[in-house]
Amino acid sequence: MTTAQHPLPSGFGAASTAEEVIKGVDLTGKVAIVTGGYSGIGLETARVLRSAGAEVVVPARDLERARAALQDVPGAEVEYLDLLDPASIDAFAEKFLASGRPLHILVDSAGIMATPLTRDARGYEAQFATNHLGHFQLVARLWPALVAADGARVVAVSSRGIRFGNVDFDDLHFEHRPYEAFAAYGQSKTANALFAVELDRRGRDQGVRAFAVHPGTIIETGLAKHVSAEVVRAAGVLDEHGRPVRDPSRQLKTVEQGAATGVWCATSPQLTGLGGVYCENSDVSPLVTEADEAEWRAGAETPGVLSYAVDPEAAARLWEVSERLTA
Repeated sequence: MTTAQHPLPSGFGAASTAEEVIKGVDLTGKVAIVTGGYSGIGLETARVLRSAGAEVVVPARDLERARAALQDVPGAEVEYLDLLDPASIDAFAEKFLASGRPLHILVDSAGIMATPLTRDARGYEAQFATNHLGHFQLVARLWPALVAADGARVVAVSSRGIRFGNVDFDDLHFEHRPYEAFAAYGQSKTANALFAVELDRRGRDQGVRAFAVHPGTIIETGLAKHVSAEVVRAAGVLDEHGRPVRDPSRQLKTVEQGAATGVWCATSPQLTGLGGVYCENSDVSPLVTEADEAEWRAGAETPGVLSYAVDPEAAARLWEVSERLTA
């Protein structure tokens, strides 16, 4: 396996914020779509891209909630989209393509985590269907607009949750193995990372580059709403008074810090000519070696990505499977 998983270094770090990494970047005339752009790091991503001059479109399942959240992001557009509903993905993409605009930046930030076993109308496990397949279909339908940008970037928000599980091609939807919420989450986040690898390979000749990112742990985004209080406490993300612990060196970040890596991947001139890599702390992550894996798994202080999450053969296989699953 070959990989470009080597820190640049970028000059940024775990405590860098989205505003810091985008400083000096002018996005006037650029168009961005940010899924999940009305809460958590998605909202901060939308805000910062808009402040740099980009036209920003936020797809949302709850239009009223999205419009309320984006009141402080003047000019942000809100359109209906449900990542678990293929018809709504097609409708959103058709409306965007009909506008005739190129798409310079697509940030796939929407996601769910550790949910009880739920299936969509097709019978697909919901975390895999939402976090990966919905975004896969969205990219496929928006492909003409990405190519038209003549230099587009797609950012897939993955997670250090890749450690919870590889993609089980023999049982993607937990039809034969016992369902475990974090194993399903890990599979979906590994799928996000693999998606960026193969998307970049397929798109680079047409000017479409892709990146996967680990944003860090940002407890107040609402992503952990299905996680028990005991698990949250054991993770050390809250202090004895129930307040979020801030320690970027352990990936315990603010929303502003959590949005930084995705914004850096979407906009930084340092990444010109690069792609298909997994990033964190606003830099390219190192590849975790077999000798370092135990240390990496033991704590969040050690950056890196597991080899199975950037394996080009697995990425190509996932792409083919995803094409079949999304027709």
